[in-house]
Amino acid sequence: MKLMIKTLSLMIGLLLAGGVQAEDKIPPTLPTQQDARLQQAATSPHVWNGVTVTKEGRVFASFTQSEGPGLELGEVGENGKITPYPDAEWNQWTSSDPEHHFLHVNALRIGPDGYLWAVDAGNTGIGTGAKSVDGGAKLVKIDLASNKVIKTYLIKPPILKPASYIDDVRFNGHFAYMTDPGAVGLVVLNLQTGKAHRVLDDQPLSIDHAPIYADGKKLILPNGQEKRVGLDQLEVSPDGKWLYYQAIPGPMARIETRYLDDASLPVDEVNKHAHKFVDTWSTGGTAIDSEGNIYASDINTRSIKRITPEGKVSTVVSDPRLVWIDAMWVSDGALWMPSGQINRTPATTGGKASTVEYPVKIYKLPLPIKPSPRDHS
Repeated sequence: MKLMIKTLSLMIGLLLAGGVQAEDKIPPTLPTQQDARLQQAATSPHVWNGVTVTKEGRVFASFTQSEGPGLELGEVGENGKITPYPDAEWNQWTSSDPEHHFLHVNALRIGPDGYLWAVDAGNTGIGTGAKSVDGGAKLVKIDLASNKVIKTYLIKPPILKPASYIDDVRFNGHFAYMTDPGAVGLVVLNLQTGKAHRVLDDQPLSIDHAPIYADGKKLILPNGQEKRVGLDQLEVSPDGKWLYYQAIPGPMARIETRYLDDASLPVDEVNKHAHKFVDTWSTGGTAIDSEGNIYASDINTRSIKRITPEGKVSTVVSDPRLVWIDAMWVSDGALWMPSGQINRTPATTGGKASTVEYPVKIYKLPLPIKPSPRDHS
């Protein structure tokens, strides 16, 4: 009995000292029962990390973990058929003309203007030693009627830093907010003038303070280091007042957008208006509905949780098939969830061989929800 007490005391001491993390030793209980509400909406022979859907039902996905060249952004057809979008040429990188070719599409969405917007990270990884490519980082606007690119916003130095990895985007009036977990900050782009400025750089709520866990396992880079990802997810409240954001491990913070939009405000003035909103978890992706409810995946428990505007948390769905749900999408009456299985790729398993189970899938969950007007109307 004395030995047991001594051992227990030692374990508690290590936990308090940060020497042992509970999740290192006690993986979460993963769901075993499939939820009958869950519908398989699409499949793919390539790993995807984001989905967006038009009101007419056209489905698009980003393929940041694509195993081969020539597919960064695609339209998803039936039977897993993926068509490079807007065409094959845009999906073939060339350093001689970076403005008109994708290097590494990491996010996409239908904007409130009805156009398809794609985010080119301008880099091939976070924390891997890769450097941002001049001319590679960009926000691309595509007309869905003509299937043509109609405008490209390049993110250039000094806004683009050597470690930058432009990750995701949300819209608020004529501003676009883009996370940069590579250099840990937020890029604010004025779509009318084309000018950009940075905010929340290395602010305490922007930085990752904990490892990332998925299915009970800590994510490891091919170089053996912990995978750490700062300011990554973001959502804008339906009224445009608040920007919610978080590093992948959480917590979620929020700040009034008026402090972000004013490029004349000093760094310290902006930073002091950012506050923790709610304690969250290792999150692959988020979405927000017309009522301001945020849907955040929990990649450690294969579930989706709802966070109300008041900060109350509940579980929406838990299912063994929801392996690393990444950037989600809210349509009229449904939540779309791409299962990317990113935690099964060499990028997060210390370079071990991929254990992704193909085809990867997008799931659809019928819910009484509507999209936020900050997405598509």
